[in-house]
Amino acid sequence: MENEETKTVPKSWAMVGGDGPRSYAQNSSYQRGLLDVANELMNEGIKDKLDFKIPCSDSSNICTFRIADFGCSVGPNTFFAVEKIIEAVEQKYQACQFQNSPPLEFQVFFNDVTANDFNTLFKTLPSYRKYFAAGVPGTFYGRLFPKSTLHLAYSSYSLHWLSKVPQEVVDTKSPAWNKGSIQCSGTAKEVAKAYSAQFKTDMDNFLNARAQEIIGGGLMVIIIAGLPDGILVSQTVAGIFNDFFGSCLVDMAKLVSIVFNFSRDINGLQKANTGIIVIVKLAGWHQLGTTCPLPLGHLATCLAPLSFAWMLAYK
Repeated sequence: MENEETKTVPKSWAMVGGDGPRSYAQNSSYQRGLLDVANELMNEGIKDKLDFKIPCSDSSNICTFRIADFGCSVGPNTFFAVEKIIEAVEQKYQACQFQNSPPLEFQVFFNDVTANDFNTLFKTLPSYRKYFAAGVPGTFYGRLFPKSTLHLAYSSYSLHWLSKVPQEVVDTKSPAWNKGSIQCSGTAKEVAKAYSAQFKTDMDNFLNARAQEIIGGGLMVIIIAGLPDGILVSQTVAGIFNDFFGSCLVDMAKLVSIVFNFSRDINGLQKANTGIIVIVKLAGWHQLGTTCPLPLGHLATCLAPLSFAWMLAYK
C-alpha cells in the first residue's frame, strides 16, 4: 500500500550475481572472515541485551521472531550469519523460558538493492533452514518494514556503500572536486568533508528507519569497516592498492558507477542520540582479543582495523 513515505526507486548497483568464478558468492571469503570474528560478540549481545517481548498468535500460541539482513547480497555468508543469529536467539529463549512457553518460529527477511540477484540467492537457500524466508528489495537508507515489526536487524560490510556520490566531488567548480579519483583517500580535506557529510546523512537515514522498524528491546548489529583516528585510507593496503591502480579503476567506473568509502566516522555513531537507538557495544580487532582470521591473501587488509557497533533499540 502506498503511503507518504513512498519514493521513486533510486538507481542501484549490486554485487556480481550468479555462482561463477567472478561472482560475489565465490569471492567473499574476506567478508566471511569478518563474520567469524563477530560471532562471539554477536552471541554476547543477544545473551545480555535482547529483551523477549515477542507477540504470540492468539490462535496458534506460537511466537514469531523476525530478523532482517540489510545488504544480504548473494552467497553463503548471509545464510551463515542468519544461522548463527538463530542459534544464539534459541539459546537465549531457552534460558529465559517460563512454564508453558510457546514455541518460537523465525521469519527472515533478506534485503538488498533491487538489482541484487535474488533468484540465485533463493535457489541456494539451505534446505535444512529453521526459518521462513522472504526477499525485500530496496535501499536500506529508507523504511522497508512496518513500524515495530523486527526483533533483530543485522548489516555486515554494507554501510560503507554510500547512497550516492557526493555532488561536490563531481562538480568541477567545487573545491571538493575529486579529479581523476573515485575514492576518498582522506588527504584532500574538502573531499573528505564531502564524503563525511554524505556518510553522516546516510547513517542518520539508516538509523532513523531502523528505529521505527525495530520493536522495543530489539537489537541491531552492524559490522562496518572503519579506521582509527589519525589513520588515512591512503595509508592502508587497500588505499595504496587503489592509488596504484587508480587509472584502471576510473576507467571501470565509467562503465559501472562505483560508490564506496572506508569511513572514518564510525565514532559519529557513538554520538548519535535520537532517544530511540542507544549504542551498547563498540569494539575493534584489538578489543576483541583476536588475530585476523582471514585467508592468507587478505591478511594485509587487517592493517585497516574493523569496527563493530552493537545497538539496543528501545521505546
